[in-house]
Amino acid sequence: MGMDDHRIVALYWERDPRALAETQQKYSGYLHRITHNILQNEQDAQECVNDTYLRAWNAIPPHRPQRLCAFLGKIARHLALDRYTANTAQKRGGGTTATLLEEWRDCLPDTAGQVEDEVAIQETISRFLRGLSAQHRRLFVRRYWYGDSINDLVATFGGSESRIKTQLLRTRQELKEFLEKENISV
Repeated sequence: MGMDDHRIVALYWERDPRALAETQQKYSGYLHRITHNILQNEQDAQECVNDTYLRAWNAIPPHRPQRLCAFLGKIARHLALDRYTANTAQKRGGGTTATLLEEWRDCLPDTAGQVEDEVAIQETISRFLRGLSAQHRRLFVRRYWYGDSINDLVATFGGSESRIKTQLLRTRQELKEFLEKENISV
């Protein structure tokens, strides 16, 4: 299985290059899935994964992530979304990621670099997700964290495309209401 995350983080703090090798061995598939689902391009996805390792190296220290997997996933996802935005600004494309971003944009505020606000929103979303049934939570995370397509979700969860889209819409609406109840304006 490889080295445990606490030891990998300790290697980063020691500035030991083995941290990168261990991170790559343990998380390359996970990071590639996130970036490729967003970008739909092998080369761009791999570049984002490689950039994730560099960002992690530069961020640890001073950060000491409690969950290395989530820390790396967030970096990879942000890099892929930035790359996607740059690519589509050049091409004016659309596709799965454009749809995904449009869905997500409707239920979240823009924190635009305001770290305190972003942390509060993340904690609130985590509370919301814990309140969902296991299946609805998995569906939501697979769509909005991993960037799985609707067709992939139908194949995984069964049912029809319409059922999956309806469930995601309802969950986004519930999230929006939950955020507003928590005094986070959307």
